[in-house]
Amino acid sequence: MSPTKVMPARDRLRIAIQKSGRLAEPARTLLTACGLSWRESRDKLFCYGESSPVDLLLVRDDDIPGLIADGVCDLGIVGRNELEEQAGERRRAGLPELYHEWRGLGFGQCRLMLAIPEEWDWDGPAQLQDKRIATSYPAVLADWLDARNIDAHVVELSGSVEIAPKLGTADMICDLVSSGATLVANHLKPVETLLESEAVLAGPVREPDDIRASLAAMLLRRLDGVTALKDRKLLMFRAKNDYVAELERLLPDADPLTRLPSMEDEWVPFQTMCHGVITWQRLEELERAGAQGLMVLAVERTLA
Repeated sequence: MSPTKVMPARDRLRIAIQKSGRLAEPARTLLTACGLSWRESRDKLFCYGESSPVDLLLVRDDDIPGLIADGVCDLGIVGRNELEEQAGERRRAGLPELYHEWRGLGFGQCRLMLAIPEEWDWDGPAQLQDKRIATSYPAVLADWLDARNIDAHVVELSGSVEIAPKLGTADMICDLVSSGATLVANHLKPVETLLESEAVLAGPVREPDDIRASLAAMLLRRLDGVTALKDRKLLMFRAKNDYVAELERLLPDADPLTRLPSMEDEWVPFQTMCHGVITWQRLEELERAGAQGLMVLAVERTLA
């Protein structure tokens, strides 16, 4: 057996991000907001940090967990779905845990969901017994099924998962869902969420003990500051006083509602600071609960 490979100490922090894809541009924008800047190599695969000793490695999304495990990079911005899938593969193969999630970053949200033909009725997970489920995430799916003592057949596909039921290669699918339009187009409906995914900062289980530790701590402080401010939104609307209790229930991540001065007696203006993501779905729920004239305003700076 060969000795364990020891990676040499480095005096610069190296972060792997997607070269292209849905997480690429938001990841660079987030790191730029942390005060980092780079000089890009000619092959556009490496960015040398100029404002701080923090370099970028531009790679495929599914290569990032392995690069962290091998010590080629110190940190990575990757989808939680990809990180959990590869971590699950390692666990199922009896390999040690070498990387994990350090921070959720609040962008690239999607869900890993089970979807069945739209004409089926859904009676719960027990209905999956002996069914064929097509997926690109076999480890996550297998762990989910094992936790529920369900014996189903996992059909691993690398792409075009949603057409598997039409082709007769599977009874249902387990795939990433954003808007749900692809499911509708293929006459499928989502029934169970296996994983809430977003972009995450991933790092090694065993953190570096050289100068990279202080660089990583600096980056985390800046990321926390940027993401906390980014998630803050000022929500304004009008509502009757009778609706306030229900509206506050729909805003568990917001400050208490503040009533604004108004000449109106029936429809009163309110505002609140929200600390989570305000999606179109949340706005529609608030509207159904009685809010009118909903406005979401970005917060550039605040004083505590």
